[in-house]
Amino acid sequence: MSRLSYIDNLEEWASSFHFKHPVKVRFSETDMFGHVNNTVLFTYFEETRVEYFKRMGFMQIWLHDTGGEIPVVADLQCDFLEQLYFDDEIDVHVKVARIGNSSVDLHYMGTKAGRVCFTGRGTIVQISKKTGKSVVWTEEMKRKMRVF
Repeated sequence: MSRLSYIDNLEEWASSFHFKHPVKVRFSETDMFGHVNNTVLFTYFEETRVEYFKRMGFMQIWLHDTGGEIPVVADLQCDFLEQLYFDDEIDVHVKVARIGNSSVDLHYMGTKAGRVCFTGRGTIVQISKKTGKSVVWTEEMKRKMRVF
């Protein structure tokens, strides 16, 4: 695991996730070699991240007509540990690793039958729809991210 700079101890890291979203690999997500295309895992990250933010009530704020902020992906990384194939049932986990002023670092983990298949990390920044500049998290949002 030395190549995973954001993980010190895989077992400890894996046990600290508390939110997961089930995903079933669709045929259209596989490549000519029969395994999941490497770009698809970023879609799984997005799907799980959106469900996570919905659960905290953030998506409802960002999508509301009067909302002035939106989340954007600043960077995203994925590390592949095991191949996945059509019809595999996996759980994609997400957690907050660090909360900044207007950004949050998220960690991701994909598991199949209890085995870690992929890991990832990324930074999300809350920005103003009008200016494109970063917008500081409210104290309530920070609290929810810490608790959830």
